[in-house]
Amino acid sequence: MKTFDYRGFDFDGRVRKGLLEALDVKDAREKLARTGILADRILAAGDHAANTQFSKKSGFSLDQRSVVYRELGTLLRAGLPMVRALEVLIDSPEMGEGRGLLARTRDDIKEGVSLAEALGKASKSVTVMEQALIAVGERSGTLGDALDRLATYLEEQQVVKDRVRTALMYPAIVVAVALVVAVGVFVFVLPQTGKVLAGMRIEVPAITRLMIWVGRVLAIGIVPIVAILTLLVLRARRRIGTEPASRMEFDRKCLLIPVLGRGTMILANLRFSRTLSILLHGGVPLVEGLQLAGRATGNTWIEHLSMAAAESVKHGGSLSDAVRSIQPLSETLPGWIQAGEASGNLEGLLLNASDRYQRQWMRFVSRSLGLLEPIVILCLGIFVLLVALAVLLPIISANEILK
Repeated sequence: MKTFDYRGFDFDGRVRKGLLEALDVKDAREKLARTGILADRILAAGDHAANTQFSKKSGFSLDQRSVVYRELGTLLRAGLPMVRALEVLIDSPEMGEGRGLLARTRDDIKEGVSLAEALGKASKSVTVMEQALIAVGERSGTLGDALDRLATYLEEQQVVKDRVRTALMYPAIVVAVALVVAVGVFVFVLPQTGKVLAGMRIEVPAITRLMIWVGRVLAIGIVPIVAILTLLVLRARRRIGTEPASRMEFDRKCLLIPVLGRGTMILANLRFSRTLSILLHGGVPLVEGLQLAGRATGNTWIEHLSMAAAESVKHGGSLSDAVRSIQPLSETLPGWIQAGEASGNLEGLLLNASDRYQRQWMRFVSRSLGLLEPIVILCLGIFVLLVALAVLLPIISANEILK
């Protein structure tokens, strides 16, 4: 039996959609027909191509994964079999569009596939690190605890993302409004002011002429400029997405950008130390955990360096020396690791280091945004001053002439 995601109409013409278990598409249509539903579309549940028709999402979101791991771990620790636990989650209303992906996961598990592999097949958003930790939990018989730790980790990642988005919301709105106002002033207000002054035969001040010229340039070139910039950005994104060397070089240069590079480096240390601590606690071998932790940073250059560091550990090198060879992680993290190796509590020291980087990251965000807001306000103030001078100086000249 397989699970199918269907959409159809009942006898009253109302849209019906949901999940249905059947042998094949034909059997699914027959079952729906017997319940009075004329099937319009029947697709395999959780299929990525199918999801584009039913939903804009092609996998579990970060929030959905944390909920699935948390509730699935709770159900497994309560003694429910895997298939039954997944069925409980499928019937849960809060799963929303993820119900089809869970149904596909359940079907794969019924066929003998492991949970880690089934989740990876159902959703591309399930990372290799998550699959590794789940696989270790399955092998060691501690899957419930592994899922619970994984849920906690994802919730912490979501908190970091939410704080950054919330903090950037105010500057983004201010900049967007400023751009709209600037276009209106340059393209509409100042040109009309120039025409009025020319009709009154009043000499236009230099600052007003400059602002009018900027407005004309924007009016003529704004569309080509935006189009060219858009094409360049799309081309760069495509190149970065398809060429690993370009992506690695881009990630490397991002770490060199003032302020932004510092924040990226702190975040990479946070993700690396937190991930490696969780993986070691879950029983993942050190070499494999080092590779997965490098991948969890989200930086392909660090991931590449982590692969080389893993080879060093594999051939007998210490973890602290290997991490010291990873330049973005070489500032303070090797010291924590060295202390953990010396004390025999590597996992605990990594967890303490990740907590420290967490606090450092939040301070960085607060300070950076605290600096960003006055800069934005200062730029807006300068813009308002220039516009005011461009408009008021001709008015003052006109008043003097009239006197």
